[in-house]
Amino acid sequence: MSTLFLKRKVLLLLSLILAAGAGSLSACQPAETPPASPEVISTALTLGYIPNIQFAPVYVALEKGYFLDAGFDVSLEYGNEADGVALIGAGEQLFAVASGEQVLLARSQGLPVTYVAAWYQQFPVGIVSLADAEIRVPENLAGKTVGIPGLYGASYIGMQALLSAVDLTEEDVDLLAIGFNQVEALATGQVEAAVIYLANEPVVLRAQGYDVDVIRVADYLQLVANGLVTNETLLAEHPEQVEAFIEALLKGIADTLADPDEAYEISKAYVENLAEADPDLQHEILSESIKLWQTDQPGYSEPVGWVNMQAVLLDMGLLTETQDLDQAFTNDLLP
Repeated sequence: MSTLFLKRKVLLLLSLILAAGAGSLSACQPAETPPASPEVISTALTLGYIPNIQFAPVYVALEKGYFLDAGFDVSLEYGNEADGVALIGAGEQLFAVASGEQVLLARSQGLPVTYVAAWYQQFPVGIVSLADAEIRVPENLAGKTVGIPGLYGASYIGMQALLSAVDLTEEDVDLLAIGFNQVEALATGQVEAAVIYLANEPVVLRAQGYDVDVIRVADYLQLVANGLVTNETLLAEHPEQVEAFIEALLKGIADTLADPDEAYEISKAYVENLAEADPDLQHEILSESIKLWQTDQPGYSEPVGWVNMQAVLLDMGLLTETQDLDQAFTNDLLP
């Protein structure tokens, strides 16, 4: 056997041994695992009132997947703001949209809730009257019959704040609880003025041919309007989740401001009978709502509004002691 043949045989044997060793080493390496999908959290989001075009930004955020991208599978609940805030305080829900007085009242009962992003930049409550009544400033309300949904919520707080701003009290007016029938009550002469949401009843009355006057609470006193509320536990343990939810909501608001027509079309899937409703009226309601949301600082909550809101609640006796406002709201998580 030649020397050349022996060398070739040795080299072949060595290459087989090396190949086998490399295969054994690779077999010992742990298999690569795909990255885990981020956890999606199911949560309800409570909105006051009923399904309505005024909630278009939420519908936009849902339809475009902004909440899902933020890690939340959101279902919508409608009803009393106080109930939604109570569920958050009890740890049974993560988010709700509510106005500032609900946060302060809840905290006074020991519920650990915090307002984390403003939606409405202007307090949306006002008083409407038919022009013939000549109720054009708050002072004109003295001695008049004023309809109100009930002695609770933002409507009641707003009316009290407006009266107080011109040194009137509840005793100076004839207050009548009428539920959410302000348009009918005014049109039939049951009341001379009614406490309303600015984007709704005045628009409906004008559409029905009535000439009306509107007194806006925001023109006399800055108060905390509707915004996003969560609980202190989530805020302390997972601020990144709260921040992501805020950003999703603000994206929905921004898209609605940029393209109201698109937001209107999206809302048809969430608001029963919107597709059959008077489009001019509903578009006008959306347009008036947009005026209340517009700001150069999306999500920012003005501290003076909290100071004023607390003062009103103390004057009304709904609060018996001051709250720590630094715990009641924060602007720290805004994108």
